Amino acid sequence: MAFSDPKRNIEQFALEPGMEVADFGAGAGYIAVEAAEAVGKDGRVYVIDVQQELLTKATHLAKEHHLERLTFIHSDLEEANGSTLPDASIDAVIISNMLFQVTDKAAVLQEAKRVLREKGRLLVVDWRESFGGVGPQPEQVLIEDDARDMIASAGFEYIDDIDAGAYHYGLMYRNNGK
Repeated sequence: MAFSDPKRNIEQFALEPGMEVADFGAGAGYIAVEAAEAVGKDGRVYVIDVQQELLTKATHLAKEHHLERLTFIHSDLEEANGSTLPDASIDAVIISNMLFQVTDKAAVLQEAKRVLREKGRLLVVDWRESFGGVGPQPEQVLIEDDARDMIASAGFEYIDDIDAGAYHYGLMYRNNGK
């Protein structure tokens, strides 16, 4: 069963060398590692998760890949200023397989908007459905149309979809600065 491919998703998001990127709800760090490879030695990736044990796994993964330009932040993104990053300091935010898990989705999106520079980009990847228990429970799934409405309501401008695989949708947006 082919799940969403972090490398392919990051390639489609087209991160560039030198960018500052935040991986919200980074989990074990697979997306963060691919993002760090894309932004190179002059970029930085902020790896943020509320679960310390996952951040520890992400730290080990980064070391295995000999990546040093990652900053690990143990924080709750549903809280005000949850990422601890400065306002308008980030070029791109990635929220992959995370929104379905949080109660206050709007707070997470507002935090992404707060930290993104004007015209900064947002990538949201999430589960299309439950797939018989392989993905989240059916009641946890964030339906793609609902995600689109929620992201637009948070003040983001739609750019394009990415092909995130058979089980996920991928949506790219821009911070329109409003």
